[in-house]
Amino acid sequence: MDWKIELIFVPVADVDRAKEFYERVGFHTDHDQVPYEGLRFVQMTPPGSACSIAFGDGLEIDLEPGRQNTIQVVVPDADAALAHLRSVGVEASDVDDLSWGRFVTFDDPDGNSWTLQQLPAAG
Repeated sequence: MDWKIELIFVPVADVDRAKEFYERVGFHTDHDQVPYEGLRFVQMTPPGSACSIAFGDGLEIDLEPGRQNTIQVVVPDADAALAHLRSVGVEASDVDDLSWGRFVTFDDPDGNSWTLQQLPAAG
């Protein structure tokens, strides 16, 4: 049986600000729905990913905005990822070269932290 992680909730304080940020980074908006008053659900997917993020208003997320710091995304090229982030005005760390990969970190406007990892070459 396959188990696939397909959705991770990210706590945000301002839904429109978060949506604009993730669109600027390159995420695709899959859903932005208000099924009823008091509930807004936004789902966005990073380019090439099978897993999406979700945030909104009226969701039962048991994290305060800025407390999500456990999302790690694999990228093919850490230098290219860093250059892209900086080209769209996102502050990001320099590439950190470690034996288990090359890493770039950045925060969204609420302070939720993301880690991008370029896997080490096989062999």
